[in-house]
This record gives sequence, structure tokens and C-alpha cells, in this order.
Amino acid sequence: MQSRQKKILVVDDEPDILEFLQELLTQEGYAVAVAERAEYIDTLRDDILPDLILIDVLLSGKDGREIVRRLKRQPETGHIPVIMFSAHPGAEPTVLAAGADDFVAKPFEMDEILAKIAMHV
Repeated sequence: MQSRQKKILVVDDEPDILEFLQELLTQEGYAVAVAERAEYIDTLRDDILPDLILIDVLLSGKDGREIVRRLKRQPETGHIPVIMFSAHPGAEPTVLAAGADDFVAKPFEMDEILAKIAMHV
């Protein structure tokens, strides 16, 4: 029996990063949805919930940590692993305090991000 394809949602306001991650994760066999706007997360429904969310810490005036806090408080999304990323290495303690399950520093090491994703899905 074949297991279903794992769904990953990537949220970042930089199109180049979205394109890179979409290509990388698709090649690894994941179903990938991308969004440039944090508001996309507000549209998540039970039938389309991702298995994991990758989200930038800073999104065009929005703080990804606040989005993670909100996701983790909601029964529908609280169980979804969230990996946050940032170019600011000092952000790690603050993202973990916000409820993120993991952190990856930019620029990404492909092996590192893939290993962290595999660990959570």
C-alpha cells in the first residue's frame, strides 16, 4: 500500500525562495503549496491542511512568530509541525518560544532543511 504524498506549505514574501523551496521539495516527492502572503494561512481548512508548514520569520510587515502562536492555539492547526526560517541566526530562541517546532537559518543548507522536514513529517 502506498502512503499518501505529504503536503508542505511554504510561506515567504521572497518569490526566489518560494521557487527554490518548491522545486527542491517537489523533487523530494512532497506536494508543495506556496504563498507570499501570511493571510493565506487564515484560509486553511481541514480538508486541505498541510502536513508541515515552512514559514519565514518576517513577512512584509507581519511577524511569522505571531502567526505560529495563532496556529498552535487553534485545535485544527495546533498539531501541524512548523519550521521557521530567518537570515537572523539570533531568531532561533524567539521562534522556538513562539511555538515553532524547528528553525533553519538562511541561507539554507539543502541537506539540513530536508533532514528537518523528514524528522517532522
